[in-house]
Amino acid sequence: MPSLTRAEATARRASIAVESYDVDLDLTGDAERFRSAVTIRFRATPGAETFVDVKPRRLLAARLNDRDLDPALLAGDRLPLTGLAATNTLTVEAEMAYSNTGEGLHRFVDPADGETYLYAMSFLDDGPRIFAAFDQPDLKAPVTLTVTAPPEWTVAANGPLADRPAPGRWEFAPTEPLATYFVSLIAGPWHVLRAEHDGIPLGLYCRRSLAAHLDADADADADEIFTVTRQCLDRFHQLFAERYPFGKYDQAFVPEFNAGAMENPGLVTIRDDYVFRSAVTDTQRELRATTIAHEMAHMWFGDLVTMSWWDDLWLNESFAEYLGTRVTAEATRFDRAWTTFASRRKAWGYTADQRPSTHPVAPEEVADAAQALLNFDGISYAKGASVLRQLVAWLGDEAFLAGLNAHFAAHRFGNATLADLLAALGAASGRDLDGWAERWLRRAQVNTLRVDTAVDADGRWTDVAIVQTAPASHPVLRPHRIGVAHHTADGPAYRFEVDLDPDADGGRTPLPELVGRPATGLVLPNAGDLTFAKIRLDPASADAVPLLLPAIDDSLARALLWAETLDAVTDGERPAGALAELIGAALPAETEVTIVEDVLLLSRRLIDRYLDPLARDAALLRVANACAALLDSASAGGSLQLAAARGLIGATTDTAMLTGWLAGEGVPPGLAIDADLRWAVLRRLVVLGAAGTPEIDAEADADRSATGAEQAAACRAALPDADAKRAAWEIVTRSTELSNRLVEATAEGFWQPEQAELTAGYVERYFADMPAAARLRTAWVADAVTVAAYPRYAVAQTTRETAAALLARDDLTPGLRRWVTDLDDDMRRALVARTAVAAASA
Repeated sequence: MPSLTRAEATARRASIAVESYDVDLDLTGDAERFRSAVTIRFRATPGAETFVDVKPRRLLAARLNDRDLDPALLAGDRLPLTGLAATNTLTVEAEMAYSNTGEGLHRFVDPADGETYLYAMSFLDDGPRIFAAFDQPDLKAPVTLTVTAPPEWTVAANGPLADRPAPGRWEFAPTEPLATYFVSLIAGPWHVLRAEHDGIPLGLYCRRSLAAHLDADADADADEIFTVTRQCLDRFHQLFAERYPFGKYDQAFVPEFNAGAMENPGLVTIRDDYVFRSAVTDTQRELRATTIAHEMAHMWFGDLVTMSWWDDLWLNESFAEYLGTRVTAEATRFDRAWTTFASRRKAWGYTADQRPSTHPVAPEEVADAAQALLNFDGISYAKGASVLRQLVAWLGDEAFLAGLNAHFAAHRFGNATLADLLAALGAASGRDLDGWAERWLRRAQVNTLRVDTAVDADGRWTDVAIVQTAPASHPVLRPHRIGVAHHTADGPAYRFEVDLDPDADGGRTPLPELVGRPATGLVLPNAGDLTFAKIRLDPASADAVPLLLPAIDDSLARALLWAETLDAVTDGERPAGALAELIGAALPAETEVTIVEDVLLLSRRLIDRYLDPLARDAALLRVANACAALLDSASAGGSLQLAAARGLIGATTDTAMLTGWLAGEGVPPGLAIDADLRWAVLRRLVVLGAAGTPEIDAEADADRSATGAEQAAACRAALPDADAKRAAWEIVTRSTELSNRLVEATAEGFWQPEQAELTAGYVERYFADMPAAARLRTAWVADAVTVAAYPRYAVAQTTRETAAALLARDDLTPGLRRWVTDLDDDMRRALVARTAVAAASA
């Protein structure tokens, strides 16, 4: 089906203005379909023609003003509308299909109790799978929703409930003007908790089978979720002149959700993995808090003021990412959220910005909605947020917030562009931002800031400078305001700020503050993490990291030093074996759980791919020993203990220890071998060939939950058995009966470094089968499966050659082409590491 182009959206916006939607849904039919009726009132240029978007299983009827429209005119999910009047009324009745992909109206049957749950996901262009609409961001209108559901169900929507005139009949009040991709509802036997704060009604929804994990007792989550919500509302009300503008604030934790959450006004939908059923680390709780804050930020950036077209996606996501992290750090107990941002989120941004598919934060052109989906990446989120943090450092917070408030006032319940925002910020700060925006928002790729030093015979610095470089493919140097810190073993760090102005210094900025000081310890550029730039230490500082890293008391500084090492290994500048040595030396002394988790996560991706099998085994032994040491020293029952245990489970080959843990033997005091940890242990045993189908079946029988089903799917795909691999591959490439989550779990479990010989034949099959598999599914799910099923451990030139042959075809979906291109570039880096870097370090 054609994707809406920017040109089509511009033409439609020029000819019509939508006044209202009245949507009536009947959810009392069978398990496959529901009935949808909508009345749209809109103004138009008399005599104009346009189309309405609708993606039905069957179009039943349509009427424009006093004319019936032939349903047979529907083509490509578009119903033509001709002969428009100045004021128009369009009614469309259709039979719609439920989905199992997390898009449109998703239907889920809970394996725990057999109950059925529905939720709507209208993003990005899936609203027409629920009701006919003029589906583009700049045609906002109030929505009035009515739902007929089974009488025992609960229904919630964007607007507050207005009336329940009969059992099963739910009538909701009109909303403020919304873009159609924000329209949502939930329906089913939901468990509900309610509260109120500062005049705003609050609600939490989850499945009944998760109720015991949500309810507000000493071991559950509702108190923390409500507390974070209240704290974030208060902080946003301090920052913004405009109060939360959408009445109630409900948060629904929904199953099989593709994203982390969706900012539907009045009814935020959040993946129900955030209702924790097992022990979790503080990092996971912090991530939930930043997700809550992120979606709340969208109430202003995205919902109150909406981008005019998808080329300004960053106006939504970059601001929500920045403000979500900032407000979490400022208002909640998770005051080190910027450390997590530096170690995890920015790694995502740096990776995305260096891939072949890199694009500007604010691209000049996004041709259609399909291309827009591909830009929901680490650039639009993490890089954009980092750029905003740099902008705040440059403008000052007062001017920045004044500009935002002026922007909200000028475009309240409307649409805006990059130019609108820059005008507001420029007026508030008295600065011309066009040059800044050209380098930071309109140009792709990332700079590197290297420390360059000279030392005299007495061991003191005679010259220290920051040298800024850019890739040859994107040769732009940028202004940066950064912190610099000199860390030594015998005192607090010496810190100062410096402006890097490449127009004035050609990209080499002297640091006279350090000249004459003893050249000991290490010099950390971008201390405080104020800018978006890769950093490289001078050789002496890099040599000092293993000794100094454990003693640095600033968690953000430690995160930046770990990130520098990980990035240098990723770029092939240092061997992956050296990373494993640093883990062995420094990780057992780490006290910040988010650093432990992120180092283990990011380093494992490098160790598994950058090292040959023998070197990998040696590196994993170092990792396992580091985790065991941390496990021995961590407080019983704490986050560090759990993070260390997870790391040990993933790296060890000690099957006797793992089997004993499942049996409750030899478990470290305070460590709960609960449902989630049992699955982690079992998957590792499966990969190592020490557990099989009977053990998986027994665990699945004991854990009849949605999470249990996903974990079982991943374990079955990970079995070192030819029949199991054959069955898993059939699911990955052909199944549409299973839900998005089960297919993705199967793909994630399929490839294992320990099973390279067993899965060798599937490398070519990936490139042969994936084009048809991508066309079989919706874009969001197809992209997720494309990534998860990629033969990432088949590090060989032949893999790259087969990828090149696939990319030479002209029949690939945009998502498949982009992801294979990027994943092949990752393979290029791995090959460099296994050959040139390994040889140099031998």
